[in-house]
Amino acid sequence: MRRLLAGLAAGSFLLALTACGSSDDGDTSDEAGSSGDVTTVTVGLIPIVDVAPLYLGQEKGFYEKHGLKLKLTSAQGGAAIVPAVVSGQYEFGFSNMTSLMIAQSNKVPVRAIANGIASTGEDGKDFGALTVKGDSPLKSPSELEGKKVAVNTLKNINETAVRESVRKAGGDPDKVQFVELAFDQMPAALDEGQIDAAMVVEPALATIKSQGGREIASSLVDVAPDLTVAMYFTSMQYAESEPEVVERFQKATAESLAYADAHPDEVREIVTTYTKIPPDVLKQVTLPKWPAEANRPSIEKLAELGKRDGLFKSAPDLDELLS
Repeated sequence: MRRLLAGLAAGSFLLALTACGSSDDGDTSDEAGSSGDVTTVTVGLIPIVDVAPLYLGQEKGFYEKHGLKLKLTSAQGGAAIVPAVVSGQYEFGFSNMTSLMIAQSNKVPVRAIANGIASTGEDGKDFGALTVKGDSPLKSPSELEGKKVAVNTLKNINETAVRESVRKAGGDPDKVQFVELAFDQMPAALDEGQIDAAMVVEPALATIKSQGGREIASSLVDVAPDLTVAMYFTSMQYAESEPEVVERFQKATAESLAYADAHPDEVREIVTTYTKIPPDVLKQVTLPKWPAEANRPSIEKLAELGKRDGLFKSAPDLDELLS
């Protein structure tokens, strides 16, 4: 993941991605202009609760109603999904806002087109948290200096959030040792003492709690109230060449987000189809918010923190990214 993210800043990497992009999925998207045709689009996702609305929307027929069939593909994080979308391997992707802003600031042609997920805004009752093992002596994020803390991908929203929690607690985030680990591997790594803390989201958060682990910070809430955590996006090229398909995806996704927000029991059920979380643990999962619109001020706060932590070579153009 580190190599992929670093490569986003290199023009040669992007040229290589474009050259090797898959053409199989692109052929199906050419059907979008014909009335009544169903367009198959590939969407890069992370196997977490966040993306449940797309699975639910597919099951409920919202995408089919708008002439779309989704091919849902899993990845470890937004930093890996971004180059796949830019290369044309995927038509759409799901990514945290920090990874999207890093890409945009590096002149990677991406455009956020639909809201993805938001924090609950409630300290101690969010879908993401900074966690430690139950018998860990760590009580505060300020004590993470010199400690090994897992995030799903480096230099993404979760690292930014942990840094802010450490900073607010009076610690130095530059002294934290961040390591990259997939969400579904974090509970075991924490339980076995391979890491000192883990920044997780559901369903990994519920799994850690079921093992006796505990939260020491609601790091997403520490960034901003009602934080827009992630959005669905496409490449600038696809947005300009297939505006009708993009519009249909936007409409179907809006319906899916609204349905998921209103039917939490169905959300929990659909999560069992693409994760391995046990049913008894799933009952303890804290669901996020799925608002229709992104919270621009919270994204601006993320951009400020990213600049402070040196994530951007130049400030991201939010007007262009969110247009």
